[in-house]
Amino acid sequence: MKSVLVIDDELQICESINMILEYEGYTVDSTTSANEGLEKFSSKEFSAVLLDIQMPEMNGFEVLKKLKEQKPAGSVIIISAHGSVENAIKATRLGAFDFLEKPIDRDKLLISVRNATETASLKEENEVIKKVWVGDGEILGKSKAIQNILQMIDKVAPLDTRVLITGENGTGKELVARAIHNKSERKDKQFVEVNCAAIPNELIESELFGHEKGSFTGAVQQRIGRFEIANKGTLFLDEVGDMSHQAQAKVLRAIEDGKIERVGGGKKIDVDVRLIAATNKNLKEEIEKGNFREDLLHRLNVIPIVVPPLRERTEDIPILVDRFTTDISIKHKKPVVKFSDDAIRILQNQSWTGNVRELRNIVERIIIIVGKKEISAKDIDFMFAGNQQSVDELVDMSNSFQEFKEKAERIFILKQLRANDWNISKTAEILEIQRSHLYNKMKKYEIEKDE
Repeated sequence: MKSVLVIDDELQICESINMILEYEGYTVDSTTSANEGLEKFSSKEFSAVLLDIQMPEMNGFEVLKKLKEQKPAGSVIIISAHGSVENAIKATRLGAFDFLEKPIDRDKLLISVRNATETASLKEENEVIKKVWVGDGEILGKSKAIQNILQMIDKVAPLDTRVLITGENGTGKELVARAIHNKSERKDKQFVEVNCAAIPNELIESELFGHEKGSFTGAVQQRIGRFEIANKGTLFLDEVGDMSHQAQAKVLRAIEDGKIERVGGGKKIDVDVRLIAATNKNLKEEIEKGNFREDLLHRLNVIPIVVPPLRERTEDIPILVDRFTTDISIKHKKPVVKFSDDAIRILQNQSWTGNVRELRNIVERIIIIVGKKEISAKDIDFMFAGNQQSVDELVDMSNSFQEFKEKAERIFILKQLRANDWNISKTAEILEIQRSHLYNKMKKYEIEKDE
């Protein structure tokens, strides 16, 4: 269940937002006190925070700084009756995810909160990958593939050339992009990430290039885009293969001209960004299908880096499992466990369609459920067997044919979501249904990402 914290000194605003979000299935906590809001934030996990600027105890910008100090990856949406370009820019520079002007438009609120919670979830997953891959600032892995990637990072990082990182979901593409930035001349500037798959097509241009007030319905104030925020730094376009054609054309123009235009604006704005893109798609196939521009691929793919799936570098699994067991044991305040050599060999023989992320989830599940100091091959076999649910079991659990069909549909949808790394657009395309229809199915069957 996605949870949201509302901090606003107006009780009526809190109650109104609570009603809107709870109706959509969010768990909402609210307070009219800035100090109490900080206490709530430090004691509980929230997917997003809605924060007012004008409050008596301390203003929203001060609260925002404290929130980002506690949890830098947290998604904070500023809400204010005093909308201005200056406030929006200041909020963005302090790390705010979005800026909404009062009176709050219901649809705009829901879109912003949905994007904020999805982004927070993606950041948490990326943090998991970083914890697994990185030890003392170095990427872990002894395989030839990982060593080749490390060498390539060292070569391209000092240059401003564009890089295209390809690989399956969960392999660590974002980490490679960050490693390039951290070893570049721009390392002291911002690394700005945009997940093109997590942002609706109708909002991607505004997210990238910003918009002027009144440029479209719901544009109640000027918004600064990610290109401007990343000026002098690095802009990482994750899942670039999911970007709309119109946005692709504007990105291509920005690369060629070094200038952008906000949506609804006519002024050219100079931007100096190092562009890194990533995708889990075969962009040449997407070009043949008419989904991606060939000229944009040529601009992005100056230096290609391919991150291999985990099943192709199984010699790295013992190193990753060792790091996982330490992190997970500390997280759950358990003695550090050990995986036997036979258990490791079983893990190395799995297909790992979810790659590093899936491996980490399995290791955590094993540590929690098995509860032994040493994990044996038998324990591993039991856990993998437990992941399968037979048709006979479904029949036994169902009182009618309709109930059987619904249970089977839930399992199928959940499997597809996991296989596609919870990419709603891609899963809906595979299932040949509209994205809104998939959201309704997820709500009906109470499918949550943390399953």
